[in-house]
Amino acid sequence: MSTTATSPVQGESQPDKGRRPAASAKPVTWKLPVTLAVLATIAFIFFGLLGPQANAKFGVSSGGDFFQLPAIDVPAFLSGIVLSLILLGLAGYALVLKAKRNVRPPSWLPAVFTVVFVVAFLIWVVGGARSPSISLAGLIAGSVTLAVPIVFGSLSGVLCERAGVVNIAIEGQLLGGAFTAALVASVTHNPYLGLLAAAVAGALVSMVLALFSIKYVVNQIIVGVVLNVLVSGLTGFLFTTVMQSDPEKYNSPAELPIIDIPVLSGIPIIGPILFKQSVVGYLMYVAVIVIWVALFKTKWGLRVRAVGEHPQAADTLGINVNATRFWNVTIGGAVAGIGGSFFTLVAIDSFTKEISGGRGFIALAAMILGRWNPIGAFFAALLFGFADNLQSIVTIIGTPVPSQFMAMLPYIVTVFAVAGLVGKSRAPAADGIPYVKG
Repeated sequence: MSTTATSPVQGESQPDKGRRPAASAKPVTWKLPVTLAVLATIAFIFFGLLGPQANAKFGVSSGGDFFQLPAIDVPAFLSGIVLSLILLGLAGYALVLKAKRNVRPPSWLPAVFTVVFVVAFLIWVVGGARSPSISLAGLIAGSVTLAVPIVFGSLSGVLCERAGVVNIAIEGQLLGGAFTAALVASVTHNPYLGLLAAAVAGALVSMVLALFSIKYVVNQIIVGVVLNVLVSGLTGFLFTTVMQSDPEKYNSPAELPIIDIPVLSGIPIIGPILFKQSVVGYLMYVAVIVIWVALFKTKWGLRVRAVGEHPQAADTLGINVNATRFWNVTIGGAVAGIGGSFFTLVAIDSFTKEISGGRGFIALAAMILGRWNPIGAFFAALLFGFADNLQSIVTIIGTPVPSQFMAMLPYIVTVFAVAGLVGKSRAPAADGIPYVKG
C-alpha cells in the first residue's frame, strides 16, 4: 500500500514530472471507453434511427404547486438522434484519450454520459407508449421515495467500510429495523418510538457483526451473510407466530405524518422532494450532510479514515483501531435501522416477510458506485430509485418495451455499478482485513 501511495509524490518531485505520473499510475484499461462506445451505438440505433415518431410529453407541475409550469413536449425521433450523437461524441472522446494519451476519461464524462443516456431512454420509452405522457414531477418524487431505504443502507456501508469493516449485513439491518418499528409502533401507538426502536434494532444487528468480525476475527463476509439469513428467519418466525396471531395489536403501526412546509412545498418538482417529506425523509438529507461533514471535515473522520486505510499507522498514533471500528459499525447499523423503519412507518402500514426486498444489497452497489462517499452514495441510490420507479410508470402508460425488461432495470444498473463499468472505484485499503495488535 505504501508504495502505491507514495510513488506519485516521488514522481512529481522530478524535473520530468509531466510524464512520471502516467508511468507510475495503474494501467488504464479499455473497459470504460469500450462500454461507453457500445452503449452509445445501442442508443443511436434504438433511440435515434428506430426511435418513435410521436412526441413525448412531460408534465412539470403537479396539482399542489402554487404556480403552474407548462408541460414539456419533445419530438422523440429528433431528440433521440441529437442525444445519441452526443453520446457517440462522449464515447469517442473517451476512446481517443485511451488510444492517443493512455489516460482515463475525466470524472465528469461518465456522469454526463449517464444523464444524457437516461434522458434519451426516457424520451424513447414515453414517445413509444400508448399514452405518451407522464408526470416528470411524479417520476422524480417517486424515485426519491423509493431511494430512501437505499440511501440509509448505503450510508451504513460507508460508515462501516471507511473504518475497514465490510458490511454485508445491511439487508438484515433494514429488515430488523422494519420489523421492530412495526411492532413497537403498533404496541405503543407511537410511530416515533417505533423509529427509535428501529435504530436500536439495526445497532444490535451491527454489534453482532462487530463482535464476531473484530473481536473473534471471523470472516466478515461470512458473518454478514449469516446475519442476513438469521434476521430473515427470525423476523419471519415472529411475524407468523406473534404478528399474525393478533394483527390489530402487533402489526398495525401508526404512520409517521408527512410534514408539509408551507409555500416551499409548492415549488414545482423540488418542492415535494425537499419540503414535503416524513421525518425519515428529512432525516435522510440530514444524515447525508452530517456523515459527509463528520468523515471529511472533522478530527473524528480523519481517525476513522486512517483506521480504514492504514490501521497499523493509526495504532502507532494512539488511535484504538478496534474500538473505532466497533463503534462505527454500531452507528452504521443504527442508520440502516432508521432506513428500515421507512418500510413500515411510511411506505406500507404493516410488516410482511422479506419486506426489504433485497434493497440492502442494492445499497451496497450504491456505496460502490458512490465511491465510499456519502454524497456519491446518495446520488447513486437516487439512480436506483429512479430505475425502480420508471419500470412501474412505463408499464402503466403502455410502453412497447416488455414489462419484464423494465422490471430488470434496477438490477441491470446494479450489475453495471458492481462491475465498475461506470468508473474506477477503490475501497479503503484495509477494508475487510482484521486488525490484530502486535
